[in-house]
Amino acid sequence: MTQYCLTVACTSTRGIVAAIATFLAENGCNITDSSQFDDLETGQFFMRISFLSETGRNIATLTEAFGSVAQGFDMQFAFHDESEKMKVVIMVSRFGHCLNDLLYRWRIGALPIDIVAVISNHMEYQKVVVNHDIPFHCIRVTKENKPQAEAQIMAVVEDTGAELIVLARYMQILSDEMCQKMSGRIINIHHSFLPSFKGANPYKQAFQRGVKLIGATSHYVTADLDEGPIIEQDTVRVTHAQSPNDYVSLGRDVESQVLARAIHAHIHRRVFLNGNKTVVFPASPGSYASERMG
Repeated sequence: MTQYCLTVACTSTRGIVAAIATFLAENGCNITDSSQFDDLETGQFFMRISFLSETGRNIATLTEAFGSVAQGFDMQFAFHDESEKMKVVIMVSRFGHCLNDLLYRWRIGALPIDIVAVISNHMEYQKVVVNHDIPFHCIRVTKENKPQAEAQIMAVVEDTGAELIVLARYMQILSDEMCQKMSGRIINIHHSFLPSFKGANPYKQAFQRGVKLIGATSHYVTADLDEGPIIEQDTVRVTHAQSPNDYVSLGRDVESQVLARAIHAHIHRRVFLNGNKTVVFPASPGSYASERMG
């Protein structure tokens, strides 16, 4: 039996859940996990269902048959094979903590993705990437060549069939055109001090102000820098006894964890855009399990 998931977004009204459950039952599918949310402010409904196809129905058959149900509720919907790994391009500059964390999670199967390329504007991580048998592309970016550099980046994305770009501390601002073209398919990570501590050395600024929490935010990239819909956040406590360098080290740890969790949610189709916000459903049972321990 094949494990699929169905994602649905539409205007909230009576009968949606009943119609979906009835359709799946009539088509030989057994629901194994289900999450739903009604946004009472916007009137939008979101749902994600995992199910087993017990009679051999495939995605094409299910999609065609579900059309009449979807039309009745004006749904945006998609069926996905949960065994298929999403193709991902990772972009990095000179801070490698997120990249190394993602490579380890990928290697042990804790993050079931297909890393089809790593792109950097520097050469620091070429060896570690190539040693993982992953294509490495050094695309240097300057003010003068930015359009050409982004064209090269998009060529890698299109040639590899990548469905997601991960900015693992990639320290270049993407153009509005690229953000719009890849809307909902670029995930970024940064510290959560914004808007309080902007610019260089945010951790030093935070230390000087005596903050007691260090955090990280992962979000979808939009033309508004660092203001896209938030997917995941977390914090770690600090004390007066810690140094600015301690802040940086603790910040890197939480950044790595938050980015990995955001990617995990996206690749499992648990994230729904809801205006300037997101709906993020809990992980299905077993989806955090690793294929091997190390």
